[in-house]
Amino acid sequence: MTENGPETRAARDRLLWQVTQGSELPALGASVSEVVRMASAQDDSVRELASFLLNDVALTQKMLRLANTVSYRTAGGTPVTTISRAIFLLGFETVKTSALAMLLVDGMKGKKGQSVRNELSLALCASVFGRAMARRAPFKDAEEAAVAALFKNLGRVMVAAHDHLLYGRIAELAESAGLSQSQASARILGCSFDDLTEAALRAWNMPDSIAHALAPLPAGMLKPAKSRAEWMQQVAAFSASMAALLPRMTDPGKDADSRAVLARYGAAMNLDAQGMADLVKAVAAEARALRLNAEIAFDEEVAAEPVAAEPAPQPVAKADPLAEFLLAGDSVAPSAERHPSGKPVQARELLMAGAQAMTEMIASGAGNINDLMFLALETLYASMGFRYATVCLRDVQTGLYKSRLALGSATPKLQRHFAFAASGNKDLFFLAMQNNADLLIADASTMKIASLLPVWHRTMLPEARSFIILPLVVKGAPIGYFYADRTVTAPEGITPEETSLLRMIKSQVIARMTSRAP
Repeated sequence: MTENGPETRAARDRLLWQVTQGSELPALGASVSEVVRMASAQDDSVRELASFLLNDVALTQKMLRLANTVSYRTAGGTPVTTISRAIFLLGFETVKTSALAMLLVDGMKGKKGQSVRNELSLALCASVFGRAMARRAPFKDAEEAAVAALFKNLGRVMVAAHDHLLYGRIAELAESAGLSQSQASARILGCSFDDLTEAALRAWNMPDSIAHALAPLPAGMLKPAKSRAEWMQQVAAFSASMAALLPRMTDPGKDADSRAVLARYGAAMNLDAQGMADLVKAVAAEARALRLNAEIAFDEEVAAEPVAAEPAPQPVAKADPLAEFLLAGDSVAPSAERHPSGKPVQARELLMAGAQAMTEMIASGAGNINDLMFLALETLYASMGFRYATVCLRDVQTGLYKSRLALGSATPKLQRHFAFAASGNKDLFFLAMQNNADLLIADASTMKIASLLPVWHRTMLPEARSFIILPLVVKGAPIGYFYADRTVTAPEGITPEETSLLRMIKSQVIARMTSRAP
C-alpha cells in the first residue's frame, strides 16, 4: 500500500463502514449510548443501570468480580453479590464508567493481536485516571470526563481491531518520521485517528460534550481551564498521556517522562511532582483490577479472588396454608454450578448476602422504599436463577395490582401490561394473598395447577413452567406480591433455609413499608 493511495483509502472506507453499518460497532454503540445517557442525578438511574447490567450475565459477573477485588472492597470486607449493592458501595459513576469500559472490551471480542490488547488496556487505564481527576474537579458533573478519557483512543482501538496490518504501518511511520500518531494516521489513511473517533461517536449519538472533549489541544504548556468543556478536554488528553506513561514510569513525578507530562499539564491540572506520585499510587491498583476483570490483563497479572460469604444457619420455616405448594424444598444440590432449572447451587449464600445488603441499606438510611424493593427483587432474581421477576403493588385508585419494578427478559413489554384486578376468584394468586402464603410452583403444567391459574397468567405468561408468589401483606391487608418465574420446571425445589431467607427479605420490605405508613 502507498500512503493515502487507493488501497489505503479502501481500508479507510472499510473502517468507516464498520463504524456506521457493520454488525459489531453499531450494536456496541447502542449499548454504550444507553449507558452514557443514564444520569446519576435522576432517582431512577441506579435501578436503570442495575437493570441494564443484569440483562447481560457476563457483564454482571465481571462487575461483581470487580467489586470484590481488593482495590474496590470496603473496609468491612463483606462480599458484594448484587449490582445494586455494588452501585451503593462503589458509587454510581464508578460502576457506570467501569461498565462502559467492559462493554468496549466485549465489543472487540474475537479481535486478536497484542495491538488490540494494548489499546484497550490504555483506554481502561485512561478512564480510571479520568475518574480520579473528576473527584477533584472544580466543575459540576465532572464524572463525564472519565467517559471522554475512555474513548480518547477509540480510533486507534478500531484500527487495531479491524486492520492490524494498517495499524502497524501507521506506528512504523510515526516512529521513523518522528510524527505523532494522529499525523501518521492522517498521512496514511487520509483521516486521523481522531477523525475515526469522531465518526464513531457521531454514529453512536454520543453527547456533544464528550465529542468536544476529544478534540486536540494546542501545543505547549496548558493553562487552567476557564470552562467545564475546556477542563474535560484537558482531562481526557492528560488521562490518555498518563495511561500511556504508566507502564514505563520509573519514579512517578520525578523521572524524565513524568516531568515532561507535568510541564504540559501540571499548571492546568494543579499537579506537582508529589501530586502526580499520589495520583499514580491511587490509580495503579484500580486500573489493574479493571484490566483483570475485563480480561485483558498482562500475562504476569493474576486476578484477585473474591472472598466467599460466610453463611449463618437460618431457622426452618413453619408450615402455612396451601402447604402442598409452600416454599419448603428438600433437595440436595448437585455438584454443578446450577441446577437444570437455572437455580444457582449457591442460592442460600446469595440470598444471605442479599438479606445482609438490605439490612445495611436500612441501617444506613440510604435509599428509599423503591431502592429497597429493587434490591430485594434483584436478590430474588439472581439468587434463584429466574428469567423474569417483578414486584406488583395495588393501585389505590383502580384496585389493580400493577408491576412497579421488574427484571429479566421481555421486561419492558411485560411490565407495561402487568396490571390485573384482585377479582376474588379462587385462583392461585388470590388464595396466596388471602392466606398470606408464600408459594412455590415447581411445575405449572400439571392439571391441578393449570386449573388454579388466572386467565391473565395463562395468557401473558404461557411459557412459565415454574414460579413463586410472595405476598406482601401489611396489617392483614394484601398490598401486593413478588412474582418470579422460569420457562423450565424446578424439581429441586427450595430448601427450608432458602425459604426462611426469602421470608426474611420479604419481611424487610414490609417493615420498611409499615414504618413509612402514616
